[in-house]
Amino acid sequence: MPHYVMSHPSTQPFDLCPNYQESTKAKTTIPREQKKRKAGESSTEAASVQYLRPGMVLLKGFVKPEDQIGMVRMCRQLGPGGFYRPSYKNGAKLNLWMMSLGKNWDLTTRSYGPTRPFDGAQAPTIPDAFKMIALTANSTVSEFPQINPDVCIVNYYTNSGKLGLHQDKDESESSLTKGLPFISISIGDTAEFLFGNTRDKDQATKINLESGDF
Repeated sequence: MPHYVMSHPSTQPFDLCPNYQESTKAKTTIPREQKKRKAGESSTEAASVQYLRPGMVLLKGFVKPEDQIGMVRMCRQLGPGGFYRPSYKNGAKLNLWMMSLGKNWDLTTRSYGPTRPFDGAQAPTIPDAFKMIALTANSTVSEFPQINPDVCIVNYYTNSGKLGLHQDKDESESSLTKGLPFISISIGDTAEFLFGNTRDKDQATKINLESGDF
């Protein structure tokens, strides 16, 4: 998944995928049943609902190819406040590039705020197209409470990129109490996703997430 990077407003933009070609769209195969759908719209023919465990649902192929391309292009244009490699307090860096939308997530304080401490850049606004796709998916699974997205974290993984087992629990107390769902979209190469009740990866369940999975 190619992205546009601007870690500091004073530096030159850095493209994480310099070999990206505009011909990508022409090479994308779009199933016939998807061609007439509007942006953010899915269909039961194109996306299957898989219940992985209580409270965890996978929508296979939910985001259609042209919407995936559109999301990538939007990410390439966002900045300053774009992609950077987050650091722990000891200076060690995560093995990924990250961009916060709506509000900035700080790895050292594990909290959200309007700007990034290291350069003062403000988090870009969440694109309306992102919100629409998330809301459409949210309404597809009726047992989950409806959300109004105000925070989005975009992670870019290179061939060696990874993120260890963790819990997303830095959101507001009210959203956690209400049981608002966490929504994740996969775009790009197929990647392994692990989940479980402990941080032991040997006991975790492993699935493959493909481009367009939700």
